[in-house]
Amino acid sequence: MGAAALCLGMAHGALALEARIDGVTDPVAENIRHYLSELEAAQYDRRRLEGVVVRRTREAMRVYGYYEPRISPRLDQQEPPRYVELAIDPGPQVTVQVLEVSIEGDAARDEPFRDTVDDLPLQVGDPLEHAPWDRMRNRLANLALERGYFDWSFTDRRMEVRPFDESARLYLTLDSGRRYTFGNITICGHHIVEDRLRNIAPFEPGQPYFAGQVALYAQRLGQTNWFSSVSVRPRLDARRELALAPPTVGWWNAVATEGEAALPQVPSTRTALATGPRLSASALAAVARLHAPEQPSMPIDVSLAPADRHQFETGIGYATDVGPRLNFGWNQPWINRFGHSLEHDLFVSQPEQQFTGTYLLPLDDPLRDQYRFQYGLRHRDNQDTRTNEVTLEAARRWEFDNRWVQTLFVRATYEDFTQGGEAESVFIYYPGVSWSRTRTRDPRFPTWGDRQRITFEYSDSVWGSDADFLRMTGNTEWIRMLGDDLRFVTRLGVGAIETDDFSQVPPSLRFFAGGDRSVRGYGFETLAPRNEEGLIRGGQQMLVGSAELQRRVTGNWWGAAFVDSGDAFDDWWPETLNTGAGLGVRWISPVGPVRFDIAHPFDDEENSWRLHFAIGPEF
Repeated sequence: MGAAALCLGMAHGALALEARIDGVTDPVAENIRHYLSELEAAQYDRRRLEGVVVRRTREAMRVYGYYEPRISPRLDQQEPPRYVELAIDPGPQVTVQVLEVSIEGDAARDEPFRDTVDDLPLQVGDPLEHAPWDRMRNRLANLALERGYFDWSFTDRRMEVRPFDESARLYLTLDSGRRYTFGNITICGHHIVEDRLRNIAPFEPGQPYFAGQVALYAQRLGQTNWFSSVSVRPRLDARRELALAPPTVGWWNAVATEGEAALPQVPSTRTALATGPRLSASALAAVARLHAPEQPSMPIDVSLAPADRHQFETGIGYATDVGPRLNFGWNQPWINRFGHSLEHDLFVSQPEQQFTGTYLLPLDDPLRDQYRFQYGLRHRDNQDTRTNEVTLEAARRWEFDNRWVQTLFVRATYEDFTQGGEAESVFIYYPGVSWSRTRTRDPRFPTWGDRQRITFEYSDSVWGSDADFLRMTGNTEWIRMLGDDLRFVTRLGVGAIETDDFSQVPPSLRFFAGGDRSVRGYGFETLAPRNEEGLIRGGQQMLVGSAELQRRVTGNWWGAAFVDSGDAFDDWWPETLNTGAGLGVRWISPVGPVRFDIAHPFDDEENSWRLHFAIGPEF
């Protein structure tokens, strides 16, 4: 109660009674104001109002250890009163004289419980405050449920306050009982092979129960996109059956026993046995160990509903780089009982049109191990680049425990292109490997996140490819918050191609810089080496970087200041890099951030500034 009083700030209602306090300071005074904030003077006569004010003030001070304050209220003369003046003599503050907290049962060996007790800020001799004590008690109760101690109880929970002695004695004993393990998983309503659903579980039957693992299982099932609804719950009814309290002797049985005990008893064999030798406590304990009860388990019930087999979505957007754009997607999240899926995507903009498809073949662990087969058709007509491209790819994907994803792929591409006035057509097929990792909190507008990706691709005429090259790309992006209202975004991208005949490398693999997500202040893919006619032909190397600081203006509106620098080039290291800087506005819309920037290019004499507009998150 005291913690809530400290944390909640409430505005005074139109008729709420204002408190003017003398004699105590914050946080005690603030807590008194909170207790009186909802008190409407019009509901009471003056005499009763004074009594209510005194009572609530005492309650507000008690949580800070002041049990015998002297309170003199004085209401103003208006009807109803608008404020009360409180002259307070707080009196002595109760201190902690005895503090005993103990954990019994399996939780006595569980580190989070010990840490919670050790973190209690109250010590013997400290002034009594209720809030830390209540927080610790609630934390222990929550831990018991989170970590599978379903038979827990507080066998002792006392706060003995002696105002006349200015002392308090605090006692708390948690008996956790035995820790439950995960029981069998029961799945109903599924249309996918059951073994695949069980392999997604982050736990196995027999492992210690942890509520976070149950939530993670539900999250993983949802990430498969196989289901329209997912419910993963512990079977608590079974827990109650396993944890029935031992029968107690009622008062009627107690009376009957006393009555029978007063009657004369006839000697019998049963009586003689009772008065004979008895087992010692140690012997009973040894017998109990020989017949120790089984570890209690908590079954998990999973209820699923299949997702629609055909899902369609459309999207309309705009970006300075490509102008208006249209997306159309046809998704089949499951096409058989093994969870195979198929996606088709159509992207249309003025400079580029693309149609792609992906067939996903999940393995035993569907989220971490997959085969992926892709096809794509693309047409581009941008600046000095004109190309028609057909691509086929087969890939194997692994996700490791550290969240890094490794992908091995083989790609075949036919590309008929004209780049910088030079026409060519090539057929290349090449293997590659990539490693990537994305971490983010709140993907719509991350307050924390980072993304890394590194890729190697190799083509050789030995196996019939029209081009010989080794291509490497690397990208990293970081988002961090500085306080509550400052957001820092930075990124770095590098690329390099090693080849003896750059003219055979198609435009889809060459490097270009400039644009909304590259170097702002310059046109889309206008930063690259040019031929003798001044036409863009693309670069063998690339380096781009950006640093951006954003500050919240109000609500979902943010201001931004940024500096971008980079270029595509032929000879590493370039003599200079093109740099742009500017200011921007960010609005966190329901569909994602809307970004509007004005950038000045420092190395473009023909343009003094350029507008950039885009919708979508940084990642």
